Amino acid sequence: MKKQLIATLIVGATIIPALQGCFPVVAAGVTTGVLATFDRRTLGVQTDDETIEWKAASRASEKFGDKAHLNFTSFNRRVLITGEVPTEQAKADVESLTGTIPNVQHVMNEATVGPVSSFSNRSNDSFITSKIKSRSVDTGRFNPVHVKVVTEAGVAYLLGLVTQAEADAAINVARTTSGVRKVVNLFEIISPAAARELDVAQSKNSGNKTQPPPVEAR
Repeated sequence: MKKQLIATLIVGATIIPALQGCFPVVAAGVTTGVLATFDRRTLGVQTDDETIEWKAASRASEKFGDKAHLNFTSFNRRVLITGEVPTEQAKADVESLTGTIPNVQHVMNEATVGPVSSFSNRSNDSFITSKIKSRSVDTGRFNPVHVKVVTEAGVAYLLGLVTQAEADAAINVARTTSGVRKVVNLFEIISPAAARELDVAQSKNSGNKTQPPPVEAR
C-alpha cells in the first residue's frame, strides 16, 4: 500500500506540471507537501530551491520571452538549465542570470542552441520521466523520492543526494527505459551512514512516524 501511494504521488508530481490549467493547483501543493517529508534536503533548502527556480524562470522570461524554451531545476542549490535558446550568447546570458540569484551554489547549463521544442516533444519527455519514476518504484533498490528526474529531448538528467549504490540503481533504471537516448549523472554522492542520518532527521522533523525505506549498503 505504501509503495503504491509513493508511486502515485511521484507520477502525479511528474505529470501535473504538463497539465497546467487542467488540474487544481491545490492538488500539486498537497502532492509536493507529502513528498517533501521524505526529502533528504532540509525544508529550508527545499524552499531555497523553489525560490531559485521561480526567480530563474522569471528572469529568463523577461529577457527572452518566447524566443527561448527554458527549464530550471534546482536541487540542493545546484541549478540545472535545460531547454533551447536561439544563440550561444543567449546560452551564456541565461547562465549568468541564473548564477547571480541568491543562494545558487552551482549552475549546470545543459541548454541547447536551436529552435524551440514542440508541445508534443515536451509531452513525450514528461511521459519518459513518468516511466522512469514508475520503474524506480518497482525496483525496490532505492527510494525514488530521493532521485530527481528531468527529461529533455530524450536525455534523462538525474539529480539527488544518494549513495553510490542508489545512484547505480537509478542510472540503470533510466538507461533501460524506452525512449531515453542518454543519461546524465548529476548526483551528489553521500555515504550510506550519512543517508541514514538524513532520512531519520527528516522523518523526525516532519513528524512522520513511518520510517523511510532503508538504505542498502552495496
